[in-house]
Amino acid sequence: MVAALAVVSGCGSSSPPQTEPPAAGTTTATVPATTTTGIDPLAGADTTPVAAAATATDTTLLERLAVGRHEGYDRVVFQFRGDGLPGYRVEYVQPPFAEDGSGKPVSIDGKAFVSVRMEPASGFDLNTGEGQLVYKGPKRIDGSAAGTSVVQQLVRTGDFEAVLTWVIGLEEKVDFRVTTADFPSRLIVDFRSH
Repeated sequence: MVAALAVVSGCGSSSPPQTEPPAAGTTTATVPATTTTGIDPLAGADTTPVAAAATATDTTLLERLAVGRHEGYDRVVFQFRGDGLPGYRVEYVQPPFAEDGSGKPVSIDGKAFVSVRMEPASGFDLNTGEGQLVYKGPKRIDGSAAGTSVVQQLVRTGDFEAVLTWVIGLEEKVDFRVTTADFPSRLIVDFRSH
C-alpha cells in the first residue's frame, strides 16, 4: 500500500487547521502539527455524544477518509462530495459489532470504541442506475500505518439504506472533539493523544 502525505493548512477561519486528504481516498501518513503556543488543541473536548442534523439536501456521498497524527491529538476526516453534510452522531459504544444489513460479526482492534453514524450518507451513488462506487478506499484502516498514538483501527460497519457507519477503535477512552468544514465538506473527529 502506498502511503500518501496529509498536509496541514491554515485556512484563516475559526476552524482548526484541516487535514487535506489525498486523491487515492485514504490518508495513512503521519504529519505532526507544530504547536508552540501552549494552547490546548482540543479545548472543549470530552466524552459525551455529539449529534447534528443534515445540512445537505440529498444523500451525501463519502469521497475520502483521512487519518493522521498531530501534536496532542489524532484526527479522522470524512470528506463528502458536494455541498453540505449528512446528519451525524458520534459517541462511545460497546462491542460486539455487526455489519449493517447482514448482521455479520465485525472485529475491531481497540479497548474503547467510537461510532460515527452518518445519514443520509453512502459510499455508493445509487442515482447512477448501477450504483457507482464513490469511496474507493479500504473498509478497514490501521492507525499504525498513519503513526497515530490513540487511534488503532477504523472499520466501516455499515453502508446500508443511506446509513453510513464507521467504528473507530482506540487504545483507551479519551476526550474527542467534532468539528466540520466546507469546501470540501468534511466531518472531523479529533481524539486527545499522549
